[in-house]
Amino acid sequence: MKLSLCMIVKNEAKTLPKCLSSVANVVDEMIVLDTGSSDRTPDVAREFGAKVYDFVWCNDFSKARNAALKYVTGDWVLVLDADETLTPAIVPYLKNALTREEYLLVNLVRQEVGAEQSPYSLVSRLFRNHPEIRFERPYHALVDDSVATLLQKEPQWQIGYLEGVAILHAGYQKIAIAQNNKYAKAQATMEGFLATHPHDPYVCSKLGALYVEVGKIEQGMELLKRGIAACQEEYEILYELNYHLGIAYNRLNNPQQAITHYQTAIKLPIYPMLKLGAYNNLGSLLKAAGDLTGAKKIYETALKIDSNFAIGHYNLGMICKAMGLFTEAIACYQKAIKLKPNYAEAYQNLGVVQLKAGNVQGSITAFKNAIILHEQTNPEEAIRLRQGLREMGLV
Repeated sequence: MKLSLCMIVKNEAKTLPKCLSSVANVVDEMIVLDTGSSDRTPDVAREFGAKVYDFVWCNDFSKARNAALKYVTGDWVLVLDADETLTPAIVPYLKNALTREEYLLVNLVRQEVGAEQSPYSLVSRLFRNHPEIRFERPYHALVDDSVATLLQKEPQWQIGYLEGVAILHAGYQKIAIAQNNKYAKAQATMEGFLATHPHDPYVCSKLGALYVEVGKIEQGMELLKRGIAACQEEYEILYELNYHLGIAYNRLNNPQQAITHYQTAIKLPIYPMLKLGAYNNLGSLLKAAGDLTGAKKIYETALKIDSNFAIGHYNLGMICKAMGLFTEAIACYQKAIKLKPNYAEAYQNLGVVQLKAGNVQGSITAFKNAIILHEQTNPEEAIRLRQGLREMGLV
């Protein structure tokens, strides 16, 4: 089976090499549609052997992606953005999926690099080169709608998914969002789509979440509630709607309603790794409410789902510290630091617990590491921490 990479790009000369390097020995062809770059993006793509085509940008991601699909000659299509990379570990499983005659589309787990609250999502980025599969929606372009229609006409097909992280995405780190003005672009495009699709659960979820993120909480909640009312068995969308309503209620200082929505979210029958954001936020709210035992169970459940969830280990450490379980807390902070070596807060709290446990030298070492890391990102906290150590006679 021949596999084709299919991309749309604009001014991605810096990020594109890493993306294309990750698939260079995996795909049989690279199709890159340039939507108006003013840098070396087309040249970079050609240096990796890609076939590059031009497209006049029309503020519609689906039209651009569908234009790119026209150039694909492979049996299967893998879609990546320039700020994404394919993980080496997933390649054998991906190639095996291509041999499965029953699959029409294979969903892939994507990890948001640096994200703490909701690090994973399931994305429909690997599918057969079928003439009736096309992208729809102007922003967050998806093939899901056309695939659903095709499954009704040709019921012999199935949808599969690969376990384990397949795609690493760096584009939603705060710096990248600010540099590319992503929120403003997304809001304008989705508002245009909402005007003609006012009860579409997906756009209600995405635009509602964006409104909450930028502080338009009441507008966001109205959309999220509208999405829940319109959504039936699209469980991944229902999860997102409830998850973001939890965030909204928490920002309005209504923790009980937030807890209810997070509890609803984690009960939905979706891929467990997608629920980590709800587990994490629910645990924090239970801790704030004084239910340390409940919070501890929540974080332990989250870590059974993903033992590499660094903030989960950190938050479990915070619970154990509050419960006086210092040995457990130390182990949790150490695991968090092993997964995230620049975790200043984990070092700092490790220092606190080491001191409570009587390990003064271990405490000093942890505090020094915390200070070094804080000096890079939070100098005021580094000064405060150093002063605190002096007052305790530890330096």
